[in-house]
Amino acid sequence: MIYGYIRVSTDHQTTENQRFEIQKFCEKQEIVVDCWIEETISSTKDLNKRKLGRLIKRIQKDDLIIASELSRLGRNLLQIMGILHHCMNIGARIWTIKDNYRLGSDITSKVLAFAFGLSAEIERNLISQRTREALARVRAEGGRVGRPRGSRNACKLEGREKYIVQKLSEGSKKNAIARRLHVHRDTLTRFIEQRGLKSETNG
Repeated sequence: MIYGYIRVSTDHQTTENQRFEIQKFCEKQEIVVDCWIEETISSTKDLNKRKLGRLIKRIQKDDLIIASELSRLGRNLLQIMGILHHCMNIGARIWTIKDNYRLGSDITSKVLAFAFGLSAEIERNLISQRTREALARVRAEGGRVGRPRGSRNACKLEGREKYIVQKLSEGSKKNAIARRLHVHRDTLTRFIEQRGLKSETNG
């Protein structure tokens, strides 16, 4: 199966240039595209949310994907290497026209597959290391790491300020108000302090 893959980032871009380029290339190679995959989506989007991601999952040995250039597959080097590594591992091929890449099942491609896989692993390790170093620096400077305590539940209180003030004015205890709003008393207390909420009787 031969796939022609075309991607543009916005509705303001046309797919015709890429389609023409691929068709012209196929004529010279005397091959025919069996299925066209076109999408308008940013390459920074998660691969699983793209048509290309669904294609990669079902592609089989000896299938061929033709694209105008590698950047159509993804803008992130780690993502591109992951795609190439996966396809070469199952024996699928990827050809790009402008970059003149011919990734298949030959020995050169197998060496490239190993290099891509190793590079992707190194990149993941570097990202993980940089993250750990950044978190360690924040901790060393006395900062809090992670989601602030109660922040997830605090969003439940958004828009309930008037209700909270009213209940405080009526003399309701914070425990009772928190139970009514399905949050912890400490979460309610922090929300009141952060928003500067006061009972109407207290001004």
